[in-house]
Amino acid sequence: MQDPIFNPININKLEVKNRIYLPAMHLNMAENYAITDRLVEFYAERARGGAGMICVGFATVDERSGSPLNIGAHTDEYIPGLAKLAAGINDNGSRSVVQINHAGRYNFSFLMGGKQPVAPSPIASRLTKEVPQELEPDEIEEIIDHFAAAAARIKQAGFDAVEVLSGTGYLISEFLSPLTNQRTDEYGGSYENRMRFGLSIMRKIKAATGDDFPLIVRMNGNDFMPGGQGRKELQEYAKALEQNGVDALCINVGWHEARVPQIVTSVPRGVFGYLARGIKDLVDIPVIASHRINDPSTAREMIGDGVCDMVAMGRPLIADPFLPEKARTGREGEIVHCIACAQGCFDHLFKGKAVECLCNPKAGHEAEYRLETVESPKKVMIVGGGPAGMSAALAACECGNDVTIYEQADRLGGQLFLAAAPPGRDEFGELGRDLASQVAVNNVKVMLNTTVDRQLIETEKPDSIILATGAQPIALPIKGADLPHVVQAWDVLQDKVYTGKKVAIIGGGAVGVETALFLAEKGTLSGDAVKFLLVNNAESPEDLLELATRGTKEIVLIEMIKRIGKDIGLSTRWGMLQEISRIGVKTSVSTKALEITEQSVRVEIDGKTEEIEADSVVMAVGSASCNPLQEIVEKMGIPWQVAGDAGKIALAFDAVHGGFAAGRNV
Repeated sequence: MQDPIFNPININKLEVKNRIYLPAMHLNMAENYAITDRLVEFYAERARGGAGMICVGFATVDERSGSPLNIGAHTDEYIPGLAKLAAGINDNGSRSVVQINHAGRYNFSFLMGGKQPVAPSPIASRLTKEVPQELEPDEIEEIIDHFAAAAARIKQAGFDAVEVLSGTGYLISEFLSPLTNQRTDEYGGSYENRMRFGLSIMRKIKAATGDDFPLIVRMNGNDFMPGGQGRKELQEYAKALEQNGVDALCINVGWHEARVPQIVTSVPRGVFGYLARGIKDLVDIPVIASHRINDPSTAREMIGDGVCDMVAMGRPLIADPFLPEKARTGREGEIVHCIACAQGCFDHLFKGKAVECLCNPKAGHEAEYRLETVESPKKVMIVGGGPAGMSAALAACECGNDVTIYEQADRLGGQLFLAAAPPGRDEFGELGRDLASQVAVNNVKVMLNTTVDRQLIETEKPDSIILATGAQPIALPIKGADLPHVVQAWDVLQDKVYTGKKVAIIGGGAVGVETALFLAEKGTLSGDAVKFLLVNNAESPEDLLELATRGTKEIVLIEMIKRIGKDIGLSTRWGMLQEISRIGVKTSVSTKALEITEQSVRVEIDGKTEEIEADSVVMAVGSASCNPLQEIVEKMGIPWQVAGDAGKIALAFDAVHGGFAAGRNV
């Protein structure tokens, strides 16, 4: 039976070899609008990996539509660079697309040399806090022309199709939504008028590029904005797009301001497929589903069950460019899955950096990090089988060295399985298993339940050692820290200890927040239980919401500084704090723990001493590097490196990338 993923599909008259669509992602790899070699190589690698169709962008249609950080498509001078990018994709076996867009009120004036953003109405967004300039009718017509001209350049550059971004809170969706469009002319008021701008763009593009040149629209299935546009109204827009010449629809969700998580690990795989299905039932053109479709089995089920015609896989192909080819050739067990952590992609964008990936150290460095076999292979001892150790082992092995991992626990993965314990974080465990699979596939030797000491090093006689021994939790040096009801967060997350009803967690960083979420889940209804009770009308939806979010414990999170979760990435933090509030965890910031008693934690708040009742106290105050072998190895005169938390406490991203650097530098 033919795998649904690998059935060819036509968009207009263009045949695509499979149903995997790499959607446009901002990568921060363009320079002053120009295509760079780094950008070309990034996408060429994904084409070599087997994606059926690759969309790049977004690309600008005029100077107020984006910034120099975007790919430029607003003047002819960018056509040669676009042509090079098209060739990099097409010559390696994929179909190529450019997404064009106008950011509207989501643009920042400082990125445009002080120019004011534009929008249908002068309404500021929570994202930028800037009031945009209201567009005049003649300016609207100019922007419509700019879209068409940019599409024509894309066709001239050799791309196979063009995509228009008509969602996510950008300019076209700003015209569509009553939240941002308060005009009283022909572009405002009724829904027909609010659709006019977007539909005019589609007709103009078709006129400029011809009926046979495929036009794709990426649109919201639901904008998740209170008072905005839900799925029913957007379904009508989808039908109108088809009637105005659009050849395929790619369905995404939410605006950047929406408070429904869309991209993080807590979002279930394929959960937004219902939005694509609702539109597919109403149109006769291909429909592409998006968001958190990070494995072939989810994609296969969605396509096979008629939820969608294609699947968009963006970050999954950052994590593993060869995911499509591995699925096609029966090697799905070798895929390194995106875990939606956002540490290297979205969090990097917030810092003005180019996109990288926790799971794939080579992402964004495809040419630079192409490893070569060493002339004189070495015997390499990796001490520690966490993310740093496994990453180091894989890089050293790829260079042709003889590599062995020594791990004192009974499995590889280390702290990844701690990170996977809280609800909605199990994807971190997936990475632990994926890296372990890569270790096995690459024939790296593994010694579990093995403690490395001087005697073992003398016996094995390695040429080089990488110390990736990780970290250990620390305790707060206060009176009462040794009482029997005081436990470590790591032990809580591993279900090694029990906690009482009233729990005080000392430490409001990432581990403290994760522990609070983990404990708050105790006693709540599972997803399966909620569905069973809901479909059988056993309880009201309101009661089910309460039962699904309120557990059996009363939790207080104590943090000495003014901010909870300061070490959590921006992409993830807001959702975790929203969840903390929703499930009733209390927080006490600017609070110093002074003493632990049998019934409470004595704290200082604004110079006053108070008591926080607790029959269990959890220490989540951080960890310290564990590196007991460095001094021994130094005295033995064996070349060594330190990777991961053994050298400096940091994020999982740093552990994987630091391990990779150590392995390639053996």
